[in-house]
Amino acid sequence: MKTARPSADLPQVQVLPVAQMLQARLTSFVPESDDAEAENAFYVADLGEVYRQHLRWKALLPRIEPFFAMKCNPDPMVMRLLASLGAGFDCASKNEIQSVLDMGVDPSRIIYANPCKQNSFVKYAYNNKVRMMTFDNAEELYKIKRFHPEAQLVLRILTDDSKSLCKLGLKFGAPLDTTAGLLALAQELQLDVIGVSFHVGSGCFDANAFGEAVIRARRVFDQARDYGFDFKFLDVGGGFPSAHVTEGITFEKVAGILGPTVNSLFGPDVRVIAEPGRYFVGSAFTLATQVIARRTVSTDVLAAAAAAGELDQTPSHMYYINDGMYGSFNCIMFDHQICEPKVLFRDGVYTYESGYVNNDDHLGVASVWGPTCDSIDLISSKAVLPLMETGDWMYFENMGAYTITAASQFNGFRRSEILYTTTEDDVLYHF
Repeated sequence: MKTARPSADLPQVQVLPVAQMLQARLTSFVPESDDAEAENAFYVADLGEVYRQHLRWKALLPRIEPFFAMKCNPDPMVMRLLASLGAGFDCASKNEIQSVLDMGVDPSRIIYANPCKQNSFVKYAYNNKVRMMTFDNAEELYKIKRFHPEAQLVLRILTDDSKSLCKLGLKFGAPLDTTAGLLALAQELQLDVIGVSFHVGSGCFDANAFGEAVIRARRVFDQARDYGFDFKFLDVGGGFPSAHVTEGITFEKVAGILGPTVNSLFGPDVRVIAEPGRYFVGSAFTLATQVIARRTVSTDVLAAAAAAGELDQTPSHMYYINDGMYGSFNCIMFDHQICEPKVLFRDGVYTYESGYVNNDDHLGVASVWGPTCDSIDLISSKAVLPLMETGDWMYFENMGAYTITAASQFNGFRRSEILYTTTEDDVLYHF
């Protein structure tokens, strides 16, 4: 079995399918063990999926350089793989910048894409030769003039993000009727504005939003000439769907609009980057959780539901698992995600991707809860599952984006461990 261990401070990478990684971990548990942490929830991260997404990007958007939005999932193995593949990094803070620089990445491969920055962070960028950074207001220009006068500035403009799950325009982006004033001020302050950036919103579900935003950017490029600027840089932001999205707005549909629009409006002398996050990691992480408790809903509640004709929609059981809203499932609240539980291990049988243990099992509606003492810790209010027991396991796919990065240790519960594998042998050459 091939493995890779790049250095003593990095974890081992297996070369196994995700299914085998999950099964191997479950079979390694010793029921008689006194280790209280032995059966904690865990992730399997497939770095091969990240690698395939990189190849897919290069095939469909060859002109646009990906700068990984590390806020999505700053996993060190993902970051090292993408760095080795030549990706840049979209950073929003001093610590994110430092994490990238500590990997030996050249500062020119970093964009400080936070339009409103702490003074000391701007000075840190200056001292570490990180020059590219965004702005969208006059106050930020004065700040940058004081603390980083050599910065290469990118004007972030407001776009229509009404068709996105997370509308970033509520917080960032200069309306087009303000860009002239900002460019005039930048000229007055003798600052170097090199181009335009935008973000259509995280979780965008309208591919046309990308094309419309590029058209807005072109207007600002033309406007900049009146103030003595010759823009050669365009940042088309994020909002790209993950690999598991196969219907509706897919990456192929976005690329089919974004690529040709960029090529038609901007010559080859303009450098174009993007800030994909969930695109790279969303489908690369699978989370396994143990059922730590089960509670049967009272017969009175079920009788009332039956009388109201709602029995088929009323949970008959409540399952409690060992990761929740304060941990990996914060994506439900912050990223508007729907997490679907599937059966991983039941009645002593491993069932990953093979349906339930017995197709004749009666499936019922159940609710799934996290382990904390807070009632907000609800993962699924109506999940269709067979009857499960304490000690059985569920799994959740597509858990790589905006999950681990915001997980806390509320109530004393640990963040879930990550096990690494790759389903692409070529990944091993990058460690």
